Amino acid sequence: MAKNIYVGNLTWTTTTDDLNALFGQHGQVARSQVIMDRETGRSRGFGFVEMVNDQDAVKAIEALNGFQFQNRALTVNEARPREERGPGDRGDRGGRGGFGGGGRGGFGGGRGGRGGDRGDRGSSY
Repeated sequence: MAKNIYVGNLTWTTTTDDLNALFGQHGQVARSQVIMDRETGRSRGFGFVEMVNDQDAVKAIEALNGFQFQNRALTVNEARPREERGPGDRGDRGGRGGFGGGGRGGFGGGRGGRGGDRGDRGSSY
């Protein structure tokens, strides 16, 4: 079974071909991907590499974690499985700016929120 590897601290100019070439020195790469921002089209600074052979993947992780690549020390480790999220769930961001509170600027409290459940101020509505 192929092992999926997380690669962090990439420059914005790093390409999928760059990852293929770098990890290809340590074994056969099944596929690789640099994660791109949907809005800007620019790299988000991390990616994933899937190696065909698990032993090669372990060797690549050991060899490349902390390795200087394009003047950056890479963070390389085994990728954790992606957590399932429901529709509209933005992960662990705390509902930033939403009506439910908990996040920044929400109407239900939180930092910068209006009114909320503070007890020392009356409701603004």
